[in-house]
Amino acid sequence: MAKVFIMDHPLIQHKLSILRDKKTGSKEFRALVSEIATLICYEATRDLPLEEIETETPVAAAKTKVIAGKKLAFVPILRAGLGMVDGVLALVPSARVGHIGLYRDPETLKPVEYYCKLPADIEEREVIVIDPMLATGGSAIDAISQIKLRGPKVIKFMGIIAAPEGLEALKKAHPDVEIYVAALDDHLNEHGYIVPGLGDAGDRIFGTK
Repeated sequence: MAKVFIMDHPLIQHKLSILRDKKTGSKEFRALVSEIATLICYEATRDLPLEEIETETPVAAAKTKVIAGKKLAFVPILRAGLGMVDGVLALVPSARVGHIGLYRDPETLKPVEYYCKLPADIEEREVIVIDPMLATGGSAIDAISQIKLRGPKVIKFMGIIAAPEGLEALKKAHPDVEIYVAALDDHLNEHGYIVPGLGDAGDRIFGTK
């Protein structure tokens, strides 16, 4: 079964409290999403493979370690996932970025795909799919299914807030995918929103309604 990591780091929890507050404006909201993404990414990349190289310091030769192979690709789910991109690239600036565009049908709450552009060498990379909210899980499940068709080495999912329903659905659909989130909330309401959640992440990031 999929491993689930719920981040309990004090910095993440503090920033998450401000993120949830309905009085937090778009500018501060965007900055917090980016900062939280950086902190979660630190944990999600803990097991990246390393290789040993020789480096000349100003004093002597040293055996040091660097990340092995073609490294990482981040794939945000449009549009809210874009809010996390700067935060993860601050930590791994050499990573490639793909994009998957999905929207949720308001009647069925099922994801509808409208865009998919992934790095050409994605099969040589570890992929981290990013989306702030794991609500029903439909978008994450569909995005990961599309990426799996390209055969990457590893896929992980990184979010900020998850609902139990979405977490269970993602674990069931993709038991090989590790899941990293900052909080597991109570439930989904009848409109498919996470409770207590933080509202619509895309609207709050981009200042739209």
